[in-house]
Amino acid sequence: MKLELRGITKRFGSLTANDHIDLVVQPGEIHCLLGENGAGKSTLMNVLYGLYQADEGDILLDDEVQHFSGPGDAMRAGIGMVHQHFMLIPVFTVAENVMLGHESTKFAGTLDIAAARKKVLEISERFGFNVDPDALVEDLPVGVQQRVEIIKALSRDAKVLVFDEPTAVLTPQETDELMATMRRLRDSGTSIVFITHKLREVREVADRITIVRLGKVVGEAEPTATNNELAALMVGRAVELTVHKDEPKLGDVALQVSNLNVIDPQGLKVVNDVSFDVRAGEILAIAGVQGNGQTELTEAIMGLQPRVTGSITLNGEELTGLSVRKVLDAGVGFIPEDRSEDGVVKGFSIAENLMLDRANGAPFVKVGNLQLAYREKFARETKDEFDIRAQSIETKAGNLSGGNQQKVVLARELSRELKLFVAAQPTRGIDVGSIEFVHKRMVATRDAGIPVVVVSTELDEVTALADRIAVMYRGAIVGIVPGDTSRDVLGLMMAGEKPTEAAA
Repeated sequence: MKLELRGITKRFGSLTANDHIDLVVQPGEIHCLLGENGAGKSTLMNVLYGLYQADEGDILLDDEVQHFSGPGDAMRAGIGMVHQHFMLIPVFTVAENVMLGHESTKFAGTLDIAAARKKVLEISERFGFNVDPDALVEDLPVGVQQRVEIIKALSRDAKVLVFDEPTAVLTPQETDELMATMRRLRDSGTSIVFITHKLREVREVADRITIVRLGKVVGEAEPTATNNELAALMVGRAVELTVHKDEPKLGDVALQVSNLNVIDPQGLKVVNDVSFDVRAGEILAIAGVQGNGQTELTEAIMGLQPRVTGSITLNGEELTGLSVRKVLDAGVGFIPEDRSEDGVVKGFSIAENLMLDRANGAPFVKVGNLQLAYREKFARETKDEFDIRAQSIETKAGNLSGGNQQKVVLARELSRELKLFVAAQPTRGIDVGSIEFVHKRMVATRDAGIPVVVVSTELDEVTALADRIAVMYRGAIVGIVPGDTSRDVLGLMMAGEKPTEAAA
């Protein structure tokens, strides 16, 4: 089925999320929609799927204009979507999830589970999915759950499939399997729209690439384009994608984590007997699929988790049990994984956000009085040093782009004397140019002799920055390996295999 979008425009108040976008996806084609977070990709696909109504423009399928008032209309027309966050009921079986919303019945109104099971087996066999229709979704690995989402769409005769950032929760091996699935779907005649910001994946699987920036189509590219060429189109300028760093000049062990456990409100161990150390002048990256205890680990270091056992010491000083204020005063800098909720106060200005860690004393406050002249001088200098792009230091943080918000957090944490720097998902949702800047500052921090802990689900980021890599799986550390360990080995470790087994 041929899909065509003509002049699609979608506004939210004064914000134009999609600005007269044209897109054509041919039958049996994988068409990649490439752009940074916030570029308008997902909004465009939500218009296509009937979740949003376009303010202007038309959707055409096989040259016929469509009018979708909701997702039901889009599905009946042959459009399916595999969302980034799966739309599955964990306690239902695969067959029950597949028939949900499209239930078929037998005599006396009973559900025809057998028909749903048959449909799952037929599609699974056709595309080599190997999915058990009677398995509970909650017992399936994430990669298999994604196959269930695809089976759901195909069971409703989808001729156009939209994949919205589909690899965000997958291991590298699961990502490779998804790419193979997409090729099989393409070869069967299915039209595929693949939304992503990951250049490696684009070049591997796309037949054509359309680049979106700030709500507009800014160009098309072939899969043979280099990463640098694609990045330049995404950002609007040349970008250095390679992280340059010298061999580390290691000092003594600075951070020591021993037998750390974090207990959640249900009494479950979300961090399970974790031990590691980080030396001065070293970057330790913690890799793993999101949801394997990384968030709770960083929160435990920062004093944000209430139920913690074990030991966390920094240069011999015990941090376990300290308040967040005392952890900060001990010299720990922190980038939280959700900057908009935990990193900045959106209603505060850049200047106010830059002094948040130090609003309790000199040099910003003396004898209970705010030193406005010092704050403004500090803010102006820091804004320039960290290339925070805004009209003035009085601009509200909520009015900044994601990348500039992250620079505010980075500037605040790195502009004070640190003994440890912890960065959780430091480049999530920011543009390629800002990623380049953040990576350079993190390497500079390491080269200044400060131990750095980076938590990231982006394997390219992990391998680019790390001197050593600790891989977490289900709350425990599977192993700690050198920074140049292959992606294949790391991917197997992210699925729970020990380093020696993964290497074999």
